[in-house]
Amino acid sequence: MAIPIAYNIRNLVVRKTTTIMTALGIALTVAVLLAILALVNGLRTTLETSGDPLNVLVMRKGADSELVSVVLRSQFQDLKFKAGIATGKDGQPMASLEVITILILSSVENPIGANLTVRGLLEAGKGMRPDLHIIQGRWYQPGQREVVVGKSIAGRFPDAQIGKKIHFGRGDWEVVGVLDAGRGAQNSEIWGDYYQVASDLQRVEAASSTLVHATDAVAAKALVESINDDQRLGLHAVSEKDYFGLQMRGAAPIEYTGFFVSIIMAIGSCFAAMNTMYAAVARRAREIGTLRVLGFSKGSILVSFFLESVMLAVLGGVLGFLLVLPLNGISTEIGNGNFAEMAFNFHVAPQFLLVGLVFAIVLGSLGGLFPASNAARKEILTALREV
Repeated sequence: MAIPIAYNIRNLVVRKTTTIMTALGIALTVAVLLAILALVNGLRTTLETSGDPLNVLVMRKGADSELVSVVLRSQFQDLKFKAGIATGKDGQPMASLEVITILILSSVENPIGANLTVRGLLEAGKGMRPDLHIIQGRWYQPGQREVVVGKSIAGRFPDAQIGKKIHFGRGDWEVVGVLDAGRGAQNSEIWGDYYQVASDLQRVEAASSTLVHATDAVAAKALVESINDDQRLGLHAVSEKDYFGLQMRGAAPIEYTGFFVSIIMAIGSCFAAMNTMYAAVARRAREIGTLRVLGFSKGSILVSFFLESVMLAVLGGVLGFLLVLPLNGISTEIGNGNFAEMAFNFHVAPQFLLVGLVFAIVLGSLGGLFPASNAARKEILTALREV
């Protein structure tokens, strides 16, 4: 005969102080784990929405970042007529020669300054990123010292507001618009006209990379292989999606550290749950003896106390999810492959509740197994004589 669950619920309510303290310990452990998952999930979402599967990024052979890459204009002229590259409305190949540099700007959170990516690109480059649009102001004019800034930069850097000027290269550049890339990494970039940016940086003949747009998925794969096999060009091609996917390595140290901290806290939470249940067994010795007299078996008592520990853990798991829920949508930053700052939002997915509950149940199970076994092994007369 099984012991009613109402008995376990009543015991948790009666011992409310102990229940709350133990549940909070488990909740904090679950919250740390879910916070790390939310951070990594937010970064992954940003990077996954940043690239187009039909876009191919071309860099110097051996380079793994646009910042350390060099693509000559002569190489670009040979590259843009490769088979498989789509043609724009103007009849020209959809290929954009792009130059990258780093600008240091101070923000409210970081007065010392943060590294930001400045990208000079051809007009074709804007057409290959159709999901981007201006939400304030206007696009820069070719041949002018004008830039547009990503909405993340506009929201955090006082010197990057419309009408203000930022200095890089050989002059001051006026901010004329704010760019919205949805959840894309381009929200953390500053864009300007390729020829003007390259001229100011004295890099007219040596850009950083080339972005080309393939006609279809098959052509994109063939284009990557063709460029990589072309010894004459000496360039390296990779899908834009794959390139942004490689940026996830920047989150690896944070992810590993977070999991390590979660494991350490999980061990502590297991002992806390175990200590709570051992104390409950000691205080309720007479109850256990009475239950045995009433005909409940050792197995029923084992299951009952084990279930009580799991219920305590489930409460902690729900509290942990509620603690981390306010993080959803909060913006943070991380360094990307160009050694510049990339902003993204914490993303608490609905399935995190299930992850938190499973993690908490594991903690509760490990913490409640031995105390429950101890309760089940108590002899009737011994239990009844204990105070």
